[in-house]
Amino acid sequence: MMTGDPVAPPIPACRTARRRLAAVRPLAFLAVAVLSWLVAAPGHALAHAAFISSRPADGAVVAAAPSEMLLTFSEPVSPLVLRLILPDGSATDLTVFDTRDAAVSISLPDLPHGTSVLSWRVVSTDGHPVGGSVSFSVGRPSADRSAGAVADTMPAFVRAAIWAARTVLYLGLFLGTGGAFFLAVMAPDSSGGVHWIRAFHFAGLAAAPLALGLQGVDALGVELAGLFDGRTWSVAAGTSYALTVVVAVVALAAGTLATGMGEAPARRLAGVAALLCTGLALALSGHASAAAPQWLTRPAVFLHAVSAAFWLGALVPLAALMRAPDHAALAALARFSRAIAALLAALAAAGIVLAVIQVIEPQALGGTRYGQVLLAKLGLVVVLLALAALNRWRFTAPALAGDAAAARGLRRSVRAELVVVAAILSVVALWRFTPPPRALIAEAATPVSVHLHTARAMADLSVTPGRAGRVAVAIYPMDADFSPMEAKEVTLVLAKADAGIEPLRRAAVKVDGAWRIDEMQVPLAGVWQVRVDILISDFEIEKMSGEMILKP
Repeated sequence: MMTGDPVAPPIPACRTARRRLAAVRPLAFLAVAVLSWLVAAPGHALAHAAFISSRPADGAVVAAAPSEMLLTFSEPVSPLVLRLILPDGSATDLTVFDTRDAAVSISLPDLPHGTSVLSWRVVSTDGHPVGGSVSFSVGRPSADRSAGAVADTMPAFVRAAIWAARTVLYLGLFLGTGGAFFLAVMAPDSSGGVHWIRAFHFAGLAAAPLALGLQGVDALGVELAGLFDGRTWSVAAGTSYALTVVVAVVALAAGTLATGMGEAPARRLAGVAALLCTGLALALSGHASAAAPQWLTRPAVFLHAVSAAFWLGALVPLAALMRAPDHAALAALARFSRAIAALLAALAAAGIVLAVIQVIEPQALGGTRYGQVLLAKLGLVVVLLALAALNRWRFTAPALAGDAAAARGLRRSVRAELVVVAAILSVVALWRFTPPPRALIAEAATPVSVHLHTARAMADLSVTPGRAGRVAVAIYPMDADFSPMEAKEVTLVLAKADAGIEPLRRAAVKVDGAWRIDEMQVPLAGVWQVRVDILISDFEIEKMSGEMILKP
């Protein structure tokens, strides 16, 4: 009986390939699981809530006091502070409200005649609070219409604290967890830079709860002393940013375990978990992750963050390993050199997708603070890529061949990269204070409402959208008792004396009870003088004037 040829024992190369496959298998399984969850996670946010309208409208004058007020936003929000300032300057907090989709219905107390101001502060799905105020008048505006107005400004010290806490948290995530992944997976036989990596972990763990508390301070619009108020922490815990902080803490803890003294498989698994949790933490809140379509944006944020952590986290251990490169250090450098090209391609692809979704219009890059921050980040990334290219094409190959001078040059270049990385992360932290152009466009598209009146008549004027350019105008003439006025002609006059623009006159056409100008070109943003001329009869004309502000 004949038998087949004996099976040859596996050659060393096969064993090496199998070990490498076993090493990356947990990463592949966990990555697929996280990406699947991000794609399937429900979401309907539009990237930072923008105020759309109110009823009564801002600046409106109504005959009778309304029992409720309706605020409409570009996406669902959760109210944080609703404060009503009455005509006499007294203020009361409103606590009875109902949220329906992207609208908030607020119950109002009995209101006296005069101008009242509703100051509101809400948190959007992306975890960022926004605020503003809406004024309306019952019967007739108060003599001092600015009384009680609330400015939505953040104290500079609070702003600096939020920026610093988030910058340190980013350093912990990208340099700490990314470095832990490198040591556990790419250089399992080395411990170069482990003390620095653990320092980044501890700094991130210290910054995480502070960042959460400052989220509550930011949400409520209070001073730093609000950190000692339990309501601040309760409000912070109810925002999506709380999930980011919790998962970030898990990532930092896993990174600490990955740099411990356990068995290699356990450290490798902890390093993989740290890297993936870093991507997950940043995909759970923020402008980009909350943008539509979320089946694309959340995975893109995850991929962008994981790729960045892989790249940036390798810098600290590489700088340490190149101090006295041995066989293990050179093997880690070779593995990193082979993997980084694909990771950089993923990083760039995800970043381009997110930038296109958030910026929308190319002119927004230089015309908005968000775009300016993005340009600053991209400029620093170009410098970082130039240093990376120098490492790859000038230092890596000679260093792998045992050239000590090349190893020293690589180490110096990596140190320079770390300085640029710190600058990039500090710039990224500024995005908390810069709503994306996508949200600004939605906000600018909302109408501007103006109430004009004289002793005998009044008119409500609505300009849509509320920004410079081509607009549509609706005018509602009324008698002094708020009843509709029968007018023969209605003419709108716009002027901007500070820009040297002579009055623009347009005749309105009556359509379904409103006098309309369906197409009018308003060339500039800013304050415009408004006049509405109402021809009541052949011998009577009523002229009423005011101002309106158009956004860019």
